[in-house]
Amino acid sequence: MRRATIVLSGPEAGVVYEALRPETGRDVPKARVAMRSAPGRLTLTIDADDTGALRAAVNSYLRWADVAARVRHEVKA
Repeated sequence: MRRATIVLSGPEAGVVYEALRPETGRDVPKARVAMRSAPGRLTLTIDADDTGALRAAVNSYLRWADVAARVRHEVKA
């Protein structure tokens, strides 16, 4: 079993949490994702069966988080 923990902090953490929350219920193939949220902080924990599945899940969640943060930034501008 492989594990990655990603911590996002800052004003976008809440928006990213809300954007990614529906995805955590649907596991990426061969991976399981858990999220914890606190004010200004989001922690993603990804457990996967192998390194390839972990890499794929991390890449997907980081891309989704980046899109959510960029959209929030553009909406505020």
